[in-house]
Amino acid sequence: MKYLIICSILTFSINAFIFQSTQAQKITEPPWTTTQEIKRLHKKLGLQKYLKFHIFQKAVYGQRHLYFRNKKILSIVDFTKPAYQKRLFVIDLAKKKVLYRTYVAHGLNSGNYSYATKFSNQNGSKMSSLGFYKTSETYKGKHGFSLKLDGLEWGINHKARQRYIVMHGAKYVSAKSVGRSWGCPAIPLHLTHPIIHLIKGGSCLFIYANDRRYLDKSKYMFRNAF
Repeated sequence: MKYLIICSILTFSINAFIFQSTQAQKITEPPWTTTQEIKRLHKKLGLQKYLKFHIFQKAVYGQRHLYFRNKKILSIVDFTKPAYQKRLFVIDLAKKKVLYRTYVAHGLNSGNYSYATKFSNQNGSKMSSLGFYKTSETYKGKHGFSLKLDGLEWGINHKARQRYIVMHGAKYVSAKSVGRSWGCPAIPLHLTHPIIHLIKGGSCLFIYANDRRYLDKSKYMFRNAF
C-alpha cells in the first residue's frame, strides 16, 4: 500500500513538472514559424523603412534556435547602416512593438566614423564582433552602468567576456555625432538605464553586417531559414 502511494505521488509530481514545462514553453515560444508569419510581424512592427526584412528574419531565426531565458525581448544592431542613423532596435515580440530605435557605436578599428566594415573576435583588436549574444548581468564600471554580454558563436564572438565587450552608455553617442568604441555596442547616455534594465538577464542581442566571413561561418545564417 505504501509503495502504491509513493508511486502515485511520484507520477503526479512528474506529470505536474511536464505540464509546467510545457506551459512555460508555450508562453516563451513565439508563434511565428514561417516566412509569411515573420513578414507580417515585420510589417506590424513598422520596420519596413528602418530594418531590412532579411536581417530581421535572421534575428528571429537565431533567437528561436538558441536558448534565451527571455524570448519576449529581441535586440538587433544593424551595421549595414551608417553610425549617424539609428541602427539599434529593441523589440517587444509579445506586444509586437518597437520599444527603442536609437544610435549605437562600432569599434574603433572596425571602420571609419560612418560604416563598420571589419570585425574581429581577438583580444586587443578594438573591433566589433558580429553574431548572437546573450545579455547577462549588470555592473557599474568605468563607463558607469553597463551590461555584460556572452557571445554565443564560437570563433565569431565567443571571447566577448575576455575582451570586456559590454553595452554601456557614452557621451560620444548622440544624434549630433557618433564616435567609436573599443568594440562595445555603446549607446546614448540618456538611454543607458532604460535599455539595459529592459534587455538584461538572458535576452537575445543580434549584431549584423553584410560580412561574407560571418555569413559563411555562422551556422545560423542559412539562406532558407524557414
